[in-house]
Amino acid sequence: MNRRAALSGALALATGLTLAGCSSDSAKPDLKVVGAYLPQPVSDMAAGFLVVQNSGGAGDRLTSVTSPLSDDVTIHETKNQKMREVSSFEVPANGELDLERGGNHIMFMKLKQKPQQGEKVPVELHFEKAGPITVDLPVKETTHNPKKQ
Repeated sequence: MNRRAALSGALALATGLTLAGCSSDSAKPDLKVVGAYLPQPVSDMAAGFLVVQNSGGAGDRLTSVTSPLSDDVTIHETKNQKMREVSSFEVPANGELDLERGGNHIMFMKLKQKPQQGEKVPVELHFEKAGPITVDLPVKETTHNPKKQ
């Protein structure tokens, strides 16, 4: 009887610890967007760049982006100097997703208007786990590249 009680107690304790781990705030993504910008477009398309920082203990995925600037907004990866549309980007736990010139980025096709330097373009980032995040992309000069300053 004591053995069964001890086993039941151990099972209850293990279940409680497992459930506590699942509900812990550290096991959720905690996302913040920094360094966002959009170079002033010279045609009817544009690219957006930003960094999604995740200080949470769980990863997430950027699954889509929407904006009033265009009805055709996609996310693209760049590999071997070739870009292609992807369905999502990983945002690692305690890490970041860097969308930068020459690399992964947001693509705006068939712009409804050409934003000018100094304006801001609103975008909504959609994630698999975290709720949507709305960000204003400041429009910078066409050649703006914060990595080369």
